[in-house]
Amino acid sequence: MSQTITFGEVLMRLSPEGNKKFIQSNTLEFYFGGTEINVGISIANFGGKVKHISCISNDFIGDTAISYLNKFDVDTSSIVRSSRPLGVYFLEVGAVMRPSSISYNRSHSSFSEIQPSMVDWESSLENGSWFHWTGITPALCQGGYETLREGLVLAKKKGITITADPTYRSGLWKYGSDAKEILSELLEYSTIFIGGINEMNEVLGTTFNYTNEDFIAASKQLMERFPSIEKVFDKIRTSLNSSWHKIRARMWNGKEFRETEDLDITHIVDRIGTGDAFAAGLIYGLQEFDDFKAMEFASAACALKHTYEGDVNFATVKEVMGILEGNTTGRFNR
Repeated sequence: MSQTITFGEVLMRLSPEGNKKFIQSNTLEFYFGGTEINVGISIANFGGKVKHISCISNDFIGDTAISYLNKFDVDTSSIVRSSRPLGVYFLEVGAVMRPSSISYNRSHSSFSEIQPSMVDWESSLENGSWFHWTGITPALCQGGYETLREGLVLAKKKGITITADPTYRSGLWKYGSDAKEILSELLEYSTIFIGGINEMNEVLGTTFNYTNEDFIAASKQLMERFPSIEKVFDKIRTSLNSSWHKIRARMWNGKEFRETEDLDITHIVDRIGTGDAFAAGLIYGLQEFDDFKAMEFASAACALKHTYEGDVNFATVKEVMGILEGNTTGRFNR
């Protein structure tokens, strides 16, 4: 596979063991994550080449985070360092009818210091043929938006395929910029859209519903508004409770609408990073299969991520293909 470039914040996650609340626990587990590195590491686990670009604290925590990325053969040569601390978030994992809860501590993190002058995009994109961005990065800070925009402009000039996962979260846009305006600008450079009705309504200013008919209509309007976008993929989650979800996906590629069957996840281990697992599966799949099989692969990868603790999907291609072949009983591999 060709090299995939990801750009975004690296975070440390702190959680009590199991399904405990913080008030119940005196010990915490930590994991490294961040939506873009979750995508990158998953692609690396599928055998792809990945480079991650970020700004990480210049201390032993930052050193540990970089070592974690290197463990998966992610290229960290374009990561810059900062005297500010690494961003942190705190997670209580829910169960059954009790939802999970998250609290972020990232407003003055190392990544919040990122500026376009800190990233040499020409050298960073030298071997890249795929660039993945999400709406988290431009939401965090002005520097994140401006640095990402520079990278996308150059990536488009170089003919690099660009996947966009707008991931609109209203609570993140605190520095005064207009989310719709910025996301719309960045979508001008993008090739493939990973998102659903909510994201399309946000950038289009529309009120489409969640039916397949509205999804097709919204996708067509999105492609009209952003002519560089060739395909739209949407992951659909049905939540029966915090521990039991169903996952399926649908697409419009400008020619046909397709959707996958539901995958039943009856005992969720960890939901964090499952959307990133879908994006990673799709990026891998689109380079190996046709559009529909790529979407099936992404949906299965997403489902498998629910079985791993932490932010990252550790599934291999063989394990994902096993799900596609109907091996969902969880029997021993001997």
